[in-house]
Amino acid sequence: MMSDTMNRIGRKPARSTGVLILAAGQGTRMESAIPKILHPVGGRPIIYYVLRVANALKPAAIGVVVGHEAEDVKTEILKIAKDCGISRPIQFIQQKKLLGSGNAVLEAVPFLKKFTAAMVLCGDTPLLTYESLLSLQRVHEEHKAQATLLTARLSNPKGYGRIVRTPTGDVLKIVEESVASPKEAAINEINSGAYCFEVAALLSGLGQLSAKGPKGEHFLTDILELVRTKGGRIIAHLSGNPEEALGINTRVQLAAAERIINRRMLERLMLSGVTIVDPASTHVDADIEVGQDSVVEPFTILRGRTKVGSQCRVGPFCFLENAQVGNECEVSLSRLRDCRVLEKCVIGPYSNIRPESVIGPRAKVGNFSEVKASRVGFGSKVPHLSYIGDTDIREDVNVGAGSITCNYDGKVKHKTVIEARAFIGSGTMMVAPVRIGKGSSTGAGSVVTHDVPDGVTVVGVPARPLPIRSGGGTPAPAKPGAGRPLDKAGRK
Repeated sequence: MMSDTMNRIGRKPARSTGVLILAAGQGTRMESAIPKILHPVGGRPIIYYVLRVANALKPAAIGVVVGHEAEDVKTEILKIAKDCGISRPIQFIQQKKLLGSGNAVLEAVPFLKKFTAAMVLCGDTPLLTYESLLSLQRVHEEHKAQATLLTARLSNPKGYGRIVRTPTGDVLKIVEESVASPKEAAINEINSGAYCFEVAALLSGLGQLSAKGPKGEHFLTDILELVRTKGGRIIAHLSGNPEEALGINTRVQLAAAERIINRRMLERLMLSGVTIVDPASTHVDADIEVGQDSVVEPFTILRGRTKVGSQCRVGPFCFLENAQVGNECEVSLSRLRDCRVLEKCVIGPYSNIRPESVIGPRAKVGNFSEVKASRVGFGSKVPHLSYIGDTDIREDVNVGAGSITCNYDGKVKHKTVIEARAFIGSGTMMVAPVRIGKGSSTGAGSVVTHDVPDGVTVVGVPARPLPIRSGGGTPAPAKPGAGRPLDKAGRK
């Protein structure tokens, strides 16, 4: 009983921190119908990066202020949370009227009251790193400040609010560029939009915020002066990585963020044992995986959830999107989407592997060949100028140049099966649904309209079994015109 009494009276409540992400804005300067934070950068929405770094800080909960296209934003955030395994509770706060960052935080007061401290982040700052935000949090706690903001020094601070410090180094105020004096405008330390607050000080400042400008907006930066006038300490933590502070308001800034994220991803791959021959001409999305000792050649783009195994060579001039490539594969001058390429395959040059296709292992799809929703089995080859659609090719099959599976009858798609060790002659048309038996062959230019039994060779239009000389043995050569349809007079 005494112990319980001491817990209630003698000890302070445990310190808890929440993260609040401001994601309500419309982003008018993007000139887009899509909410700004849902624009993709590095293959993921802008908000994806902010959510991940917020979750990595292990807060008690994450709050997200939504406003413009709120339902779309909520749906995407919940999708990201599920995809990334974010288990911490996410609470959505509706900003009823888009009246500035201070108003957005004011709407979140019921959420903020649950915590002793809060980190406030902008949803359009995807370049923030976990290391910097963790340092921000630690500096805030160590200095027992009422508010701590993350700042950066830019060689060209145009467009950003300037940090004015006291002689002792604390923050005096943030001055917007539009109202800065020449001396203040010369300051190159800018506000990143990431803050740590003691919640009691934040709530006190929110209660005194006044509306500004023709729209009657409330600005979060004004809280800092209100906190300071009450004796609170405001400090700044200077980031050693200035690019982190760059937010996204225009598509020009979106492109700049894309370049930075791409560079970070390429560096991650190179440090893990991947050779990137020319980083300047190579683009990879945030979720790309490439195995050790693989080489990515110039002018290669890896998008989505693409995963490349070890000891592969990809490129030059390749586009892979959501493709799974096994170990020891070679892919050159080709496009692969939503497909699987198993180990030791050769793809290209100029191959198009479309969704739902599985290639290999040890298979080849070569020059100007297209494979759609098909399987090319172990050791099989589709070397040149062929279309393979809705087809199951078993092991050790050779498909000659210019062969086509005619899978569409004008209404529905049909399936072709080519059994093991079959040989498809150049220019063969296989009119689905059709099955080519084990060890069977088709002559060059054949049009196969019916199933071919195992071990049989068919030729002609329509394809028929090759004639056999009486007494068996080697097939007799077909007579001129064999396989051609009869005319009305019964002639070939």
